[in-house]
Amino acid sequence: MTDAGPPDADEAAFAEAVRAGDPAQFALVTERHRRELQVHCYRMLANYEDAQDLTQETFLRAWRKRESFKGHAAPRTWLYRIATNACLDFLDKRNDRTPVPSELPAAELPYLQPYPDRMLPEDPQESAVARETIELAFIVAVQHLPPRQRAVLVLRDVLGWPAAKAADALELTVASVTSALQRARVTMREQLPDRRLDWRSPATHELSQVERDVVKSYIDAHERNDLDRLTSLLRDDLRFAMLPDPGTVITTAKDSVDGWVSGGLFQPGCDDWRCIATTVNRMPAAALYLRTPGDPAYRLLNLAVLHIAGGKIAELTGFEVAGKPWLGLPAAL
Repeated sequence: MTDAGPPDADEAAFAEAVRAGDPAQFALVTERHRRELQVHCYRMLANYEDAQDLTQETFLRAWRKRESFKGHAAPRTWLYRIATNACLDFLDKRNDRTPVPSELPAAELPYLQPYPDRMLPEDPQESAVARETIELAFIVAVQHLPPRQRAVLVLRDVLGWPAAKAADALELTVASVTSALQRARVTMREQLPDRRLDWRSPATHELSQVERDVVKSYIDAHERNDLDRLTSLLRDDLRFAMLPDPGTVITTAKDSVDGWVSGGLFQPGCDDWRCIATTVNRMPAAALYLRTPGDPAYRLLNLAVLHIAGGKIAELTGFEVAGKPWLGLPAAL
């Protein structure tokens, strides 16, 4: 399968690095693809640290297989093919990464991790669709698919590859790819009933003013220990999860806050908060810092990732994020 269009400067530099057999030169020309390949691996695996590892594995495999690059496909396509198959090999070996049963929700993915926006690709074309294909709901929905259906969906519907190109990358027939895509789309519609399912047309990735205002109010309620204000920000059919603990709770706003209080939050010794507004997965989020008695500093505790609908928090996914420097959050304030 040959990519359409004449070779560009990137392809020429890549071909020269392959011919030269110089690892430093090869690393230089492949490095420019790191961010988009890492997002690709994350969509396949739902785990930032695994995506980092598999991106590095992609570059190692590319170096070992460099002589197989004949210029019939663009370097970017060739690298995506290697990355996809590296992820499939990883999934084949991990018994704990089997597809999530259709009836189980997001919090049944204890390995789910947030993706720092600062590490997303800078390419405007990728950014145009990044929000709807990087949000937690999408990432979780993809994990309900068997690995090869997952790969087909991402290559065809997210990257926009034609069926023949995806079939070549996965060593499948076009008919198999078409069938897998149809089944994958059915599952995605079941998992994302209220979300847009056409990811090929542009979509904004900026937060709305409403989202910014809700995050600001959420932070203010924490720092003031204003439980009434916090309750008013939550929808009465809130979906709450605290990873890696299993189980999504669908609960009322009052029951949610009462449950947090009964668990010790907002009680003496656990009521001195400072928060930072941030974004992960192109979603609004708040990093929560707690100062305990006798400690002069506020320590990073959790990250609350918010899905906001109709001016209220419809989904709140909490992550334990202490010791995860790749998020770019200070460990203490």
